[in-house]
Amino acid sequence: MNFIQPEQEEPAHALPARGGTFTPLAWAVAGLLFGLTCTAIIAYREWSDLQHRAADARRALADTSVAQLQVPLERAASILRAMQTVFLANDRMDQTGFSQYYARLHDGSEAYTSIAFARRAQVDRPQTDNAAYRYEFVSPYQSNTSLLGFDMVTQPANLAALLRARDSDTVTVSAPFALRQHASPGQSPLGVTLRLPVYSKGPTPASASERQAREIGALAIGIRLQPLIESALEAPILDGFRIRIRDTDVRALPFYDSGTMVAAGLPAQHRQLDFGGRRWHLEMQPRPQPFALGRLDTIIIAGTIISLLLAALLWSLAVTRRKALALGAQMSSRYRESELRFRALNELLPALVLVVDARDWKIVYANQAARKRLGDPTGSQLSSLFLDQQLQARALDPADLRSGWNRLETELRGADGASFWANASMAEVDVDGTPHLLLVATDNSEQRELTDRLSYQAAHDALTGLYNRREFERRLEEILKSRSATAINGMWALLYIDLDQFKLINDVSGHMAGDQLLEQLALIMRQQLRSGDVLARLGGDEFGLLTFHANADGALQLAEQIRRSIETLLFAWQERSYKVSCSIGMVVIDQQLPTLKDLLAWADTACYLAKENGRNRVHVYREDDETSRRQGEMEWVNRLRWAMEQDRLLLDYQEIISLTGADTTTHIELLLRLRDEDGSIVLPGVFLPAAERYGLMPAIDRWVIRKALSNFSNLHPTAQTLGSCAINLSGASIEDEGLADFILGCIAEHGVPPQQLCFEVTETVAVRNLVKVASIVERLRCAGCSIALDDFGAGMSSFGYLKNLPLDLIKIDRSFIVDLDTDPISHTIISAIAKIGHQRGLKVVAEGVSSGHLCEAARSLGVDYAQGFGLHRPERVKFQR
Repeated sequence: MNFIQPEQEEPAHALPARGGTFTPLAWAVAGLLFGLTCTAIIAYREWSDLQHRAADARRALADTSVAQLQVPLERAASILRAMQTVFLANDRMDQTGFSQYYARLHDGSEAYTSIAFARRAQVDRPQTDNAAYRYEFVSPYQSNTSLLGFDMVTQPANLAALLRARDSDTVTVSAPFALRQHASPGQSPLGVTLRLPVYSKGPTPASASERQAREIGALAIGIRLQPLIESALEAPILDGFRIRIRDTDVRALPFYDSGTMVAAGLPAQHRQLDFGGRRWHLEMQPRPQPFALGRLDTIIIAGTIISLLLAALLWSLAVTRRKALALGAQMSSRYRESELRFRALNELLPALVLVVDARDWKIVYANQAARKRLGDPTGSQLSSLFLDQQLQARALDPADLRSGWNRLETELRGADGASFWANASMAEVDVDGTPHLLLVATDNSEQRELTDRLSYQAAHDALTGLYNRREFERRLEEILKSRSATAINGMWALLYIDLDQFKLINDVSGHMAGDQLLEQLALIMRQQLRSGDVLARLGGDEFGLLTFHANADGALQLAEQIRRSIETLLFAWQERSYKVSCSIGMVVIDQQLPTLKDLLAWADTACYLAKENGRNRVHVYREDDETSRRQGEMEWVNRLRWAMEQDRLLLDYQEIISLTGADTTTHIELLLRLRDEDGSIVLPGVFLPAAERYGLMPAIDRWVIRKALSNFSNLHPTAQTLGSCAINLSGASIEDEGLADFILGCIAEHGVPPQQLCFEVTETVAVRNLVKVASIVERLRCAGCSIALDDFGAGMSSFGYLKNLPLDLIKIDRSFIVDLDTDPISHTIISAIAKIGHQRGLKVVAEGVSSGHLCEAARSLGVDYAQGFGLHRPERVKFQR
């Protein structure tokens, strides 16, 4: 494409279509012939490889046949050598021992006809050495009895083998001859015998003379040749060859011939087997074997298909080339027209498109959008577009420009002198052989303005315009992390400002009045700030202030100034006016740098102490006992909130035991526990005081009631015998107007029989809220629930109000039980409580029973039930195990 100047168009006939010297059909025939020729060459090579592999396989089988034939002969020789060793150890042998020895050595081969021992004897016989060798022992005995007494000297082949064996002490093989044993039908009678001399008891003779002197006889194994050969040679050998074997010392026909069918034209394999003084010649003529022609067939078929495909491809390419030449001539006439259309479209693009000459960095082209937004920048330097001096320098650096810019957000100089923000990308391009830079920019001023607005909203409170809590904590954390010069060299302070009785204004006059008051207070506090101070709204009526460049007295003075300015405000709303005050907690930081969590906790603690000390005052955080206690309680409040959110509150049960034996059902009281973050179990005496002080008890009591009733059948392992379950109610819950409705709603939702529920109210709570307690108790008792008065006797007027409060049980405080068996006064008080309770129709329970003798003492005074570690230690409820 050309961004700079148009060129003259070429005529449509500038690229003529040339058909070439070959027609498409000629190309297809040439390709087919070439493919078929290659296929024939590859197929011929594959056929030659098959022939060579078959010849190699035949030679390998021929070599293997010699080794396999020698194996059974060697095995027979080892049997003879073993029997010879037996005679050397004990030459007094009988038929039974001979058979037993052979049975141990015999390997089960069917080729062995017998093993026999022939004893040498002197006889007067012409043309011999006056010796006879008659068989004395044979095995197997039953099938070879005809050999007993037979003189093997009468067999010349056996005698020749015997004499060679005697003089050399080696196993010798006889020439093939017809064995005396009957052969199986269809089996050749020919066989051989393996001979080995037997010497008298003693060491093996070392010389020929010694052997002749100590000779007492000879051992012989008869072997039929046909089963020996056919069992030794594997199927591939017998199937692949016609095998003929002859003894070279006997000029006769072969003693073994495996068949007659052979393959014509294939050379025979010849091998020699030397064993026992004989030489056997093996002639192995190959039989016809089929070749595995699958690969050859695949080559021929695939080659033919490929040849056809090649011919089709060449034909298609030739036809396509002709069409392409014709189409090219047609397209060349339209190219300039297309380029002109592209340039027109480029002019209409909404993005700013600039082309810069890479030789002098001047703009040589700008599209319509660029000219409208930048004026006409043609001829000016690229660097003149940027307002940022650093980018101006980069626009003069050739290496930086040629490396390309990708999605660079920058401020550009507009046509009217006003700047605007754009997202620019630049890359090097080649235009008519000359290097240029292509710059594409998109105006994102509106998007940037929207992003700035969203960033402001994310960091500021919508109502007051102050920083919000997230931004305040972010800035505070940055100060703590960076340890800036201001934070290190001078003091700075954190003020935690909480309005007093703000909830009253919201409840009486509505939230609109509260919002209006917050806006006025934010304006008043802004007027008290100094340069660098950071003011934020942290919550509903809570504000935070970071002040720098001040010592402790100066920060305290600023806090008092803010407090007085708020105190002087008279807020009027719809014919009502309100006086407003605030409590301020201040933390002064000099050299120490705490964590963000510690700093906020300290400020919160100081603000709570300001409220407890009378409100409308400033309290400076100091490390003292009261502050530590309050901070510890506040930490427990936060930990309790987390524990409730993470479901780490636990319930234990303690059984209440009947002392009279008349009640066989199980009664339990639920006890609250907490699993800390490290997994340890925390008892309620540690965290309940903080929960009571900071108003968490109603939420905790409701959690216990909801958990207990929703899992009522899984509280105790023997749920079917559960008589009652006692749940404690705190004083803060008693003051909750909706407590009775909540309890009755849970009972109905989970279908718990109200007769199995008992709610315990401590005596001190009952005294403090007698009217409220009586109202809630009456509603619960009407629904069927039982009410117990807990810690009875710990108050100041227990007997005075006992007759006016509707109850079902009274639980005697543990302070009277602990010394029941030693203190007469405790003894008298408990006796009186039991009598009065029984007169009112109440059940009496003793708490804190730690031993058996205390249990007996309480029973003797008429107490109905008892509970304590001495009777049952608390256990985890079943559904939380």
